[in-house]
Amino acid sequence: MLGAKVPQMTVKLPLCQIPLINFLTSSGKIFRHPRFISMASQSYFDSPTEVYPIPLSPPLSVLSKEIEPHRALTASSKSALFTLSRSHIIFEDEWLIAVNKPQGIYCESVLSSLPALLNYTGANVSELHLANRLDRDTSGVMLITKLHKVAAKFVKAFTDHKVRKTYLAFCVGLAPKWEKITVKSGHGRSKYGAWRVYAASDVGRKLPGGSLVKHMETSFEVLSVNSGCLKEVSDLQKDEAVVIVQEKSAIGCDLKNDEILVRASPQSGRTHQIRLHCQYLGIPIRGDVRYEGVYDWKGSRYDGHDLHAESLSFEHPITGKPILLQAPPPSWAIQPLRSQFE
Repeated sequence: MLGAKVPQMTVKLPLCQIPLINFLTSSGKIFRHPRFISMASQSYFDSPTEVYPIPLSPPLSVLSKEIEPHRALTASSKSALFTLSRSHIIFEDEWLIAVNKPQGIYCESVLSSLPALLNYTGANVSELHLANRLDRDTSGVMLITKLHKVAAKFVKAFTDHKVRKTYLAFCVGLAPKWEKITVKSGHGRSKYGAWRVYAASDVGRKLPGGSLVKHMETSFEVLSVNSGCLKEVSDLQKDEAVVIVQEKSAIGCDLKNDEILVRASPQSGRTHQIRLHCQYLGIPIRGDVRYEGVYDWKGSRYDGHDLHAESLSFEHPITGKPILLQAPPPSWAIQPLRSQFE
């Protein structure tokens, strides 16, 4: 019947069956509007929003965003002028060389400075390879292989966790009640590209960009509190504790009262691993503004974080002999370490 209402009905069709909509122009020409087709495709086939795991560590601070670019520029200038000397060498044989990397120098600058020290040219230079990497502001043991075949053996050794590492970290926060602790968590990048701590139960889940949350594990030992001997701390928990991270830390990082020197032994090799776990424990590393470490402390301003790669131990890939490489402690660790023996 003329004028009668026609019932409305919605039909969802596969993309290949969506009709192309014709529009009549004022000139009488018919055209098909591609934008409409795109919009129609989206309305028919919008996939459900993917749920990503939620990071447990806080986002980068405003202070970090202000300071980090300046630190990077300063390090670039400093690294460009860096020259490796024999005083930096910890160990050397015909297959390996280990150096004590200074704070604020990029690993690549150490590597590029090495041929001049070794009088290498041509093919020898191309054989040099970084066996391990340290963050820009992390000092300490850096291992370089002299042959491709040795480099390949170290890749496998690190992958199989046959290389043991220790670090020293000068932290500022609330002095912990534990003497030894192991932290197990997830690790990955947030949607903003920053490395973050995730719950251990999130390991294996997908992150923005397609990567997965990976297992991260670090063991810590308190060496000194306020440059004093731990024997004087009576209420310190002596048994090793284990923390399996499932929720945000209950410790606030605003309680920056004590100076704590810790030794960290990473069981996995994740980017910024020790720095992230120190932040999670409420004892961020001094100078590490990226992860809530203090910038100004007791009248001094810290232009880098106090983290030092203390040692590497492994079985020599060629001779099979046990090797222990140790870098001298930095100035900020000497007095706290001395207190252990007083």
